[in-house]
Amino acid sequence: MSLRSVRSVAGRAFALLAAGLVVVVLVLGVLLPTFAGGNAYTILTGSMRPTMPPGTLVVTRPVEPSQLRIGDAVTYQIKSGDPVVATHRVDSISMSMNGEYGFVMKGDANDAADPAVVRPEQIKGRVWYSVPYLAYPSLLVDGNIRRAIVMGAVVLLFGYAAFSFAGAFRDRRTAAPTQAAPEQEAPEMAGVGS
Repeated sequence: MSLRSVRSVAGRAFALLAAGLVVVVLVLGVLLPTFAGGNAYTILTGSMRPTMPPGTLVVTRPVEPSQLRIGDAVTYQIKSGDPVVATHRVDSISMSMNGEYGFVMKGDANDAADPAVVRPEQIKGRVWYSVPYLAYPSLLVDGNIRRAIVMGAVVLLFGYAAFSFAGAFRDRRTAAPTQAAPEQEAPEMAGVGS
């Protein structure tokens, strides 16, 4: 096998691996949560170690407060109406005199429970699934850089696909045998020279 063939096979294998990884990330982080009515979040701190270290992709689905149990991992607004969220476990559940639930949360790695009681309107959802380190790259860059990287990756993948198709088309054209007109034998002339 020539060096060019080895590089071609290695390049295609790498492209397939990269495309497969992109598909897995899109399915787990975007498509599945969207179709299931959930939301994807990234764990930013170590408060949920060891089960959900920083960089973990967490996908939640909406949940009724009455369905929450002690030990459930829940993503909630730290302050009501504020977009900043945390993902911790339900440490205790209480009910007020007017029948409203209150939840005390605690991170797996934290020594003490969170001081504020979480109200039902702060709960974004119960953790449906999490994938450690899948969202880790998003911790390294901010939103604008992340968008540029994603767009660059898309352009590179499409460019590689176009290059591969063009190369395959070129190889097919050069490998196809040329059709030449069959050689014709000179007709014999009867009676000449005999």
